[in-house]
Amino acid sequence: MSFRRGVVRQSKFRHVFAQAWKAEHCIDDVRVSRVTWDGPLCAVNPKFTAVIIESGGGGAFLVLPLNKSGRIDQATPTVCGHAAPVLDVQWCPHDDNIIASASEDCTVKVWEVPDGGLTGPMTEPVVTLEGHSKRVGILAWHPTAFNILLTAGCDNLVCVWDVGTGELVYQIADAHPDLIYSVSWNREGSAICTVCKDKALRVIDPRRGTVLKVKEKVHDGTRPMRAVFLSDGKILTTGFSRMSERQLALWDTNDMSEPMAVQEMDTSNGVLLPYYDPDTNMVYLCGKGDCTIRYFEVTDESPYVHFLSLYSSKEPQRGAGFLSKRGVDVNKCEIARFYKLHERKVEPISMTVPRKSDLFQGDLYPDTAGVEPSLLAEDWIAGQDAAPLLVSLSGGYAGTPSKHRDKLRNKPKLLSQGSGTDSSPVPRQASSPTATTTAKEMESEGVGVVQQRVTRAEGEGASDRARREEEVLSEVLAEVKALRSVVLAQGQRIELLERQLVRIEDGDV
Repeated sequence: MSFRRGVVRQSKFRHVFAQAWKAEHCIDDVRVSRVTWDGPLCAVNPKFTAVIIESGGGGAFLVLPLNKSGRIDQATPTVCGHAAPVLDVQWCPHDDNIIASASEDCTVKVWEVPDGGLTGPMTEPVVTLEGHSKRVGILAWHPTAFNILLTAGCDNLVCVWDVGTGELVYQIADAHPDLIYSVSWNREGSAICTVCKDKALRVIDPRRGTVLKVKEKVHDGTRPMRAVFLSDGKILTTGFSRMSERQLALWDTNDMSEPMAVQEMDTSNGVLLPYYDPDTNMVYLCGKGDCTIRYFEVTDESPYVHFLSLYSSKEPQRGAGFLSKRGVDVNKCEIARFYKLHERKVEPISMTVPRKSDLFQGDLYPDTAGVEPSLLAEDWIAGQDAAPLLVSLSGGYAGTPSKHRDKLRNKPKLLSQGSGTDSSPVPRQASSPTATTTAKEMESEGVGVVQQRVTRAEGEGASDRARREEEVLSEVLAEVKALRSVVLAQGQRIELLERQLVRIEDGDV
């Protein structure tokens, strides 16, 4: 009698295991917010952990250095400028010191946290964004354009802001008839997907305000849903079945008539918060109010969404922060880290791939999105898109900012100050080159700019001149880098339009 061995799917993430950190490495005595909002209540980056906390007479959140552990004194300073409870916080992907907060007071505030953390209560934001008429519970920074922030509130509005100028640049008012549950950008930031209380999944062009795709009844249940864009353009949603079972589903945006995959899990009533890692194509599902974190790998092979394992603990989670890939410990083969919120504690949980070698595991760590933005705000507003600029994690990511970060941070503010005394929004024109401009032409232009600026510096002292030349060269190289990504994006857009034109001529549209 012969037996066939079951075919086991090969994957380097098949044996990923989760491990909670020891008690001495947790953060204790944190009064985690009890607000009735199905958000993560926590945001983490390679420098800081931010946790929304209970506070009297307004809204506040803690900001602690990432390596902070132990008991938190009640006198620890907080960010406390909101007049009502804070519902969401999100770190800027292009500046680890910038964080946005959304509140029941109908405002969004953007803060700049000093290196090393807070030394006193922070009450003055860099900018306050006012445009919602009801509480604001969703924040989403643009993945590749600097200073672009999306907000969504209980007034069913989606707003897109240029944080550098404080302008409301786009508002989507008519797309959602009811409460918006979640918003996610695609990888290039050219589209967003949303799920709403009407059970529909929508793909929206935020610059035109047009709904590109709609799928009614993504999940049949009445409980809140979530949606996240994957790097290949597919969308993963979580929700509930008609029988109140928790589900996840995978959707192909080219054909949303039926899901590519559906998986049912259990009958718990906690909302499933999805956390997506584009580098490994893994999705982690944290059930709000339950004790498990499930993780899956998404592939091109049926059944497309492959369950890997689950982490289970005794205490339920109030929320969770997901550390960006730049912050993980590559020497320990850590591919993800969560910061699980208990009632009065923050507990780090590491996801690790067991490997015996001490060498850098390049297959686990493809180049990942760095802090450098691909576009400035005005470039994206003018219609340009670009993929993230990637960095290597070989040797660990040092976390040091790019040379040009401060210049990029200040540039939009300088633009707004130089636009005259009139504070009304001024339509901005694209200042980038046409798609026919080549990278070589831009480099030669850059050299010319260097020569002009260096000539102006001839009269300065030798040391000043050398310093000035170095600064000028850095500026020009940054501009060339940005222009290169613009040219690439424009070329891709022209190619797309040409394909659409051919389809129209062939009668396919």
